[in-house]
Amino acid sequence: MALILDGTGLTTEKVVQVARHGEKVELHPEAEERIRTCRAMIERKIDAREIMYGVNTGIGEFSETILTDEEVKQFQRYLIYNHAAGIGDPAPEEYVRGAMLSRINVHAMGYSALRLVIPRLMVEMLNRGVTPYVCQKGSVGASGDLAPMSQIALVVMGEGQAWYKGELLPGDEALSRAGLEPVTLHARDGLAIINGSNLLNAMNALHLYDINRWLQQAEIAAAMTLEALHANMKPYDPRLHEVRGFPGAVRTSIALMKCIEGSELLLGGKKKVQDAYSMRSTPQVVGAAHDAVAFARSQVEIELNGVGDNPVFFADEDLVLTGANFQATPVSLPMDMVGIAVTMISVLSERRLNRLLNPALSVGLPPFLAENPGLYSGLMLSQYTACMHIVEQRMLSAPAACASIPAAADQEDFVSMGMNTAIKNEQILKNACCVLGIEFIAAAQALDIRGHTTGAGVAAAHKVIRKYVDYLGEDRPLYPDNTVMAEVVESCEILEAVEAEIGSLE
Repeated sequence: MALILDGTGLTTEKVVQVARHGEKVELHPEAEERIRTCRAMIERKIDAREIMYGVNTGIGEFSETILTDEEVKQFQRYLIYNHAAGIGDPAPEEYVRGAMLSRINVHAMGYSALRLVIPRLMVEMLNRGVTPYVCQKGSVGASGDLAPMSQIALVVMGEGQAWYKGELLPGDEALSRAGLEPVTLHARDGLAIINGSNLLNAMNALHLYDINRWLQQAEIAAAMTLEALHANMKPYDPRLHEVRGFPGAVRTSIALMKCIEGSELLLGGKKKVQDAYSMRSTPQVVGAAHDAVAFARSQVEIELNGVGDNPVFFADEDLVLTGANFQATPVSLPMDMVGIAVTMISVLSERRLNRLLNPALSVGLPPFLAENPGLYSGLMLSQYTACMHIVEQRMLSAPAACASIPAAADQEDFVSMGMNTAIKNEQILKNACCVLGIEFIAAAQALDIRGHTTGAGVAAAHKVIRKYVDYLGEDRPLYPDNTVMAEVVESCEILEAVEAEIGSLE
């Protein structure tokens, strides 16, 4: 069943379904009518020679330059050519597909004044698997993602390059093989394709989906480590967090207790009165990350369903308003916070790892979880690897939202740098999967040494880990274990196994 695009209701999950899993899309008939109505208005204004930014004027520093009738016809093509100025490696196809999806949804609202043939072609490109080759770098996140979105527009015109069935082809050939024809751009069409922060926000949507699932796995890893360290479980009672009131902390406390339910640890035995902060403040810290993600998601989904154009065309009022709705700061600022949150939880994971490996802190576990300490070093060096990743994460967590560099002869003198935020969040999350994978390995090793009956959720996670990483008796090279566990975390197989056993952790 196709996803119907009408300018409303586009969520991070729906972006994932289309961008990553290939769900088909359609334009709602009412959206098509809105697009036609808005286009009719602009055509009347063009015929009346009314001056409109980016339609019959230049853009940016050239906004005061009035174009002749003949130049208006040529301008949209040149606009795409000179803005297709990115550099470097291509963005993953799911990012580009997400950008196309979110841009079509903007058009569906009927404020963009482009011809209907453009979003219809973009819909068919999504449905038939024609994905433009788009350089990852080049956007400053204001005036939209102009450079990358222009490479999408090139393919709409039958130029540039595009992937089709795994092959990189000239744009016109990719369209032809998919049974599609390129479009000649008319007045306004080009700017309506490129003038929004759609690529970086598609990346944000995909990252938020993955980060939410990574945070749930951080809760599972924490539950395993708490069991292995014979934690006092009083700090995880949801009632403690309900009286403070932060929803993320309540959510995390419930998830931890669900994972540990059925454990011998809950039956009593000698416990410390209070464990270290890296253990007992887990609900407060992971919960804060959940709250940051929830806020960022609300902002990203507003943008997915908002008009990011300049100008904006109000057909019902016969009105054209210029402004800066392309400015990505409303989504980039909270996504900076989300990157910091992921780094923060990775630091928490490494601190729990330290307690598992340090014999002064591990409540009777052997040094570095080695079977024969001294002859064997166990997991000592895996902690080095985790620490290296965290230092890189800390470097990447410097916010980009306050790093504006003026452009376009100071006409565009404050920009969001939101693409920098999105790119660094991708690497932060990749590193976070490595760090969490190492904690999972150590927690499984420690639980095998302990040998007690664990909670059902913890047991389900342990089973998945042992599917890929054997118990460490005699020392062996650890890089295959660390690498495969990072991949397992990224795949969310542990989360899926735990939820199949004990139900949703959300």
